[in-house]
Amino acid sequence: MISKQSISLIIADDHPLLLKGLFEEFKANNYTILGTAVNGMEALEQILTHKPRVALLDIDMPLLTGFEVIKTAKEKGSKTKFIVLSFHKESEYVAQAKALSINGYLLKEDSFSEIEDCIIAVLNGDEYFSKSFDAFSLQNASEELRKLKQLTPSEITILKLIARQITTGEIAETLNVSARTVEKHRSNIIAKLHIDNSSNSLISWALTNKNIVLDL
Repeated sequence: MISKQSISLIIADDHPLLLKGLFEEFKANNYTILGTAVNGMEALEQILTHKPRVALLDIDMPLLTGFEVIKTAKEKGSKTKFIVLSFHKESEYVAQAKALSINGYLLKEDSFSEIEDCIIAVLNGDEYFSKSFDAFSLQNASEELRKLKQLTPSEITILKLIARQITTGEIAETLNVSARTVEKHRSNIIAKLHIDNSSNSLISWALTNKNIVLDL
């Protein structure tokens, strides 16, 4: 069994009362708190400096979002287990968390005992999503991510450029290919993602799911 004192934590939230409450709850339960942060940049610096076993991060923070902190920390080789703690239940947030391979996703309405369950689960190498999520939401997010992973590297590159509102002609010029080749890739993307093949449907989809696409 993992002892609580051996679990080192960084906690980040831009709401002072929530941050204070979490800090005091963890302290009272004998966890080792290496630091707290009120914005994403501070959280990233502390994670890279102190190398906690677990970081609990709010998603909506100044300077860097929780997702941006996690992505950057992983790119820099961080071995920390990441848990996001948020008010957001929307499927696009769940899908983005899955795209980033985030270890845990909790809601701020969850009990402290569920936070502890999540910490133990992720330290044991498991993925943990709040019990408040219904099975359909998780399955739907996983299915969307599965479709995206069917795309080729070229298709992903083009989809990212579409999400940045780059035109077909500009994409062709950027990638040094013909506009016809770009259109062929667009057709393949639409088919693989099961998007309605109507005018601007792919652009609309890419903009709606921009954060997920850019994290691929």
